[in-house]
Amino acid sequence: MFSTYFKEANTIRFLLIVSSAVFLISMIVVLVHGDRLLLGDPLKLNNDDVKYIHSARVLINESTLAYNSGNEPSTFIMPGLPIALSGFMAIFGEQYSGVTAFRIFQAFLQALCIFPVYYIARYTFNHRAAIITSLLAAAYLPDYFTSGSILTESIFRFIVLILLCVMITALHTKKMGWYIGVGLLTASAAYFKPQASLFPCMMLILWLVHRYSFKEIVRFTLTIIGAYIVLLVPWWIRNYITFGHFILFTSSAGSPFLLGTRIQYQPPSAGFFAAFPQYEPNTIFIGSDREAVTKGLDILKYGLVHEPLRYIHHYTIGRLHSLYMVPFYLHDIFSIKKNIVSNMQIMIVLGGLIGMFWACIRKTGKTLLPVLLTVFYFTAVQLPFVAMSRYGYPMAMFFLLFASYMIYEVISVFQTEKTNKIEVKEYV
Repeated sequence: MFSTYFKEANTIRFLLIVSSAVFLISMIVVLVHGDRLLLGDPLKLNNDDVKYIHSARVLINESTLAYNSGNEPSTFIMPGLPIALSGFMAIFGEQYSGVTAFRIFQAFLQALCIFPVYYIARYTFNHRAAIITSLLAAAYLPDYFTSGSILTESIFRFIVLILLCVMITALHTKKMGWYIGVGLLTASAAYFKPQASLFPCMMLILWLVHRYSFKEIVRFTLTIIGAYIVLLVPWWIRNYITFGHFILFTSSAGSPFLLGTRIQYQPPSAGFFAAFPQYEPNTIFIGSDREAVTKGLDILKYGLVHEPLRYIHHYTIGRLHSLYMVPFYLHDIFSIKKNIVSNMQIMIVLGGLIGMFWACIRKTGKTLLPVLLTVFYFTAVQLPFVAMSRYGYPMAMFFLLFASYMIYEVISVFQTEKTNKIEVKEYV
């Protein structure tokens, strides 16, 4: 299917022009803004980006993956970004040059994203909608901030887009190689964000819709799982050798589930601490992962019984607003203020929701399922945990896709009306 969509010379030329423009702008952002895009202080190590840089340096010099642990080994995070960043530092230097080279690499990935975006949009809708999606994607300002940041979002978003393309191709070709690719890409995504691990589960729905046999479902499921395990085995071996027990992904003191119970970043109400005297306001969010789950469940039990509307709103509308309505745009690019980008984000999401609703009504084919299931999966997997624009960023491209479909439909209506008027005039 890749060759089918990318064999037209005009399409390739268009995509190369758009992706080149994205790379050029991203490069300008990287070179002009540089370390001003950092969210933390390299000396204080007070944010994820500067901690990643420190981890990469420790990995080069001590051969130790450390994060929030000085120079001691930890499993606080997945190792994908420190490993990738340390590779560029090893070649170009541990200071500014190495970090800049990594940012340029991210700029290149942002440019490459135009191709899977076009592929997914064309598969889902048609060529014209895919063209509109590609243009809107190139104009999406948070992408240029992400190019210059030192966070997992840029690489993770790229892997997810490629993974979805591979899943679609595997679905239609039924070739073992593509399903091996699904497993390997899922594991690659998990090295940056482990919540991607169950993403291929949506293949079960697609297999049933496309009438796969039970034998085929079992064979391809085992293929995906096998490839996934092979790529994650080095991480599991490292954890077992270092800590003496099996650690699937991470083990940290900050539980996203427990922290996600905070409404407007505040601790539970006074009534909760009266009902659960074993907890104290100043220590409720401190402790191990095991304790955190119990604490979080207790907070939810109390909240859903005594403040149901507040907690239901927090885990539905509040979560969706934090994930998608707020742009992942934490520093101004070329003096474009965040309130402008915020208004654009709201328009994109609302347009995407309208386009999604309209597509579900007008388009009943199977090609709509992969993108709908992708948005549903990554939304559902994030709802129980901390929600912020950073975690919703990878799905922004899919709202752009549906907003583009809405634009395409509006243009088609006007073109049809114009054609009808011309035909009426000619008839008269």
